[in-house]
Amino acid sequence: MASQLTGLSTEKLREWTSRRALVPADVRPKGKGSPAKFSWQTVLILRIAALLRDQFKLELQAHKASFARLRRELHRKSFISLWGQRLSLSAEGWTLTEDSSPLPQDDILLVRLDPHLEILRDGFALADTLSGRSQLELFSLPNLHGAKHGAGTGEMAQARQRRSA
Repeated sequence: MASQLTGLSTEKLREWTSRRALVPADVRPKGKGSPAKFSWQTVLILRIAALLRDQFKLELQAHKASFARLRRELHRKSFISLWGQRLSLSAEGWTLTEDSSPLPQDDILLVRLDPHLEILRDGFALADTLSGRSQLELFSLPNLHGAKHGAGTGEMAQARQRRSA
């Protein structure tokens, strides 16, 4: 599915996310034959990287650190909040701005996000439809409750018992 949504062949996707680690997978494959897992943020960055390579003929390895910073920025944003936004690439790196905001005076490369978000929205919705689910998950339960939710609950109970003793 990641290959379809990014427009990259499975070999190129594997090269960019594993061998060269240009944009690492969110969950690395456990072994030979097991698939890597990608968040929508990672798929979006891979789409942008493919755009930079295909349309602007940019060497991507030089932007590896910039992609990592963009990934951190996107993990702080909701999918919905990115509609009507554009990414600008300047000498300082990536910046998210509203489509209607004035352009900076410096030289920049602009990427409109809406066309990419439409493809992700439709692609992930198609996968949910195929699996029998009719609605996209808005929140990941592990992210809402924290990865250590189960362990944390027991620790809090023990702390309460110590305080009350």
